[in-house]
Amino acid sequence: MTLRPLAAGPREPQQRIRPPLLPLWAALPAAAVAGILMDVAYPDVGWWPAAFVATGVLLIAAIGRSVMGSLAVGLVFGLVFFSLVVSWTSRYLGPLPWAALTIVEGVLTAVWLIPLTLAYRWLPQLIRSDGARLILLPVVVASLWTGREVMLGAWPYGGFPWARLGMTQSEAPAASLASWVGVSGLSFAMVFAVAVFIEWVRTRAWRFPARYVAPLLTVGVLVLTPAFSTTPAGTMRLGAVQGNGPSGYFDERAPGAIASAQSRASAALRGADLDLAVWPEGLDADPFQDGYLASNLTQISTQLGAPVLANAATSSGNKLFNTSFLWDPSISPAPTREQVQTHAKRNPVPFGEYVPDRAFYAMLAPDLVGLIQREYSPGTDSPVVSVAGITVGLAICFDVIYDNVIAESITSGAEVLVFQTNNADFRGTDENLQQLAFARMRAIETGRAVVNVSTVGTSQIIRPDGSTQASLNAGEAGVLVEQVELRTGATPGIIVGTSVSIGAAWGGLAVLMIAGWIAHRRARLRGEMSPA
Repeated sequence: MTLRPLAAGPREPQQRIRPPLLPLWAALPAAAVAGILMDVAYPDVGWWPAAFVATGVLLIAAIGRSVMGSLAVGLVFGLVFFSLVVSWTSRYLGPLPWAALTIVEGVLTAVWLIPLTLAYRWLPQLIRSDGARLILLPVVVASLWTGREVMLGAWPYGGFPWARLGMTQSEAPAASLASWVGVSGLSFAMVFAVAVFIEWVRTRAWRFPARYVAPLLTVGVLVLTPAFSTTPAGTMRLGAVQGNGPSGYFDERAPGAIASAQSRASAALRGADLDLAVWPEGLDADPFQDGYLASNLTQISTQLGAPVLANAATSSGNKLFNTSFLWDPSISPAPTREQVQTHAKRNPVPFGEYVPDRAFYAMLAPDLVGLIQREYSPGTDSPVVSVAGITVGLAICFDVIYDNVIAESITSGAEVLVFQTNNADFRGTDENLQQLAFARMRAIETGRAVVNVSTVGTSQIIRPDGSTQASLNAGEAGVLVEQVELRTGATPGIIVGTSVSIGAAWGGLAVLMIAGWIAHRRARLRGEMSPA
């Protein structure tokens, strides 16, 4: 005779794991479709509703899967999506870097789909009420999705926070929400909305009028939330110069060709009564070591009657930096490094501006690694300069995608943002328009006007509400001259945005681990209490 433990009450019914919503043969093509739709949400197409559809298709393909099935679905989605959204990387050094970035991001995306699948397996076993499940399960799913974005934005080699879901909404009604919760917070809200709708359908919540509240309220928050209002602080007359010079890595050019192109285009600014002239990223030499370039900058600034915010590779000791600097001859006819306000790029691009673990990668692709001779160091100075008492926030090229750089400029008092970039290596691709969309989202998130100036375009001046004030097409030399609105005050998205995203990420993982432990414990107890 076998003794069984006495139960304190009625035994819980054994929870049956529901089968996947889609068989694997259908889930894999669905994941590929989701990847294509997600790319459609980003410029060049930029059809923002596709981001919601893609998220929904991916979640439906993942629900009910095994760990390996989830990994397969995530890998198909990740490889298809990243191969499309960063296809512009092949324009620079060929297909190998594009394939490597696609595989790394695709594999990491696949791994992070597993926790999402486990959330759909474990949480319904613990949440008895369909009404509670309608809210709590989407919260965890959205938190885990946000965790994936946080991880990809931090690792490896400083991360690549390029393809965040919230960045697809720069021209959508939901964009205003970023001023309250940040870009990653917007990603959370979007996934939450999609997951709520899925659970609303799965639990047949349409049968209960009270359960219409969650989806309607979620849609209302996304569509109707107004942008946080920052405080007007006057205007600044600014001229942005798009020289359209030969500024690509492999462009053939004579010495000084980039500076000459910028100088020729700047002639249109004479007599414009500027407070500041802005040149894009990149010049031919270090003006602190090249007397000819220094005198050229001094001449341009003197003719315009305003300081010039320019950018070049500069050296300090044995280190090289991608440096923006405010060239103002009113300080001195030939300003010294100590007299000039500077900001060095915080996040040099791995395999573009430096090669991490160079010896290792040189063994794998010696020809490609050998092309990248420079080794830029990350800057540590504040991303702001002061122009006649006005604080100007800076982000150099891809630094626009890093939240900490943008947040630091705002908390340092930036009243307007200037993003200097060089898109010449990606002519004819989607990279320029994607980066421009990110700049637009930063304007909305921070409540600041943004001047996004490129060597070859598209350059724009963007109002604090995200609308375009002035624009220059790609491939054209020209200038933008505008009275740019100044604003003060930090939005909640800047103050708490990073904390919200990190908190959601770790919170989602913590809830998932607790749910997994409880589900495992209950399954073990049911096994011990079953008849011998």
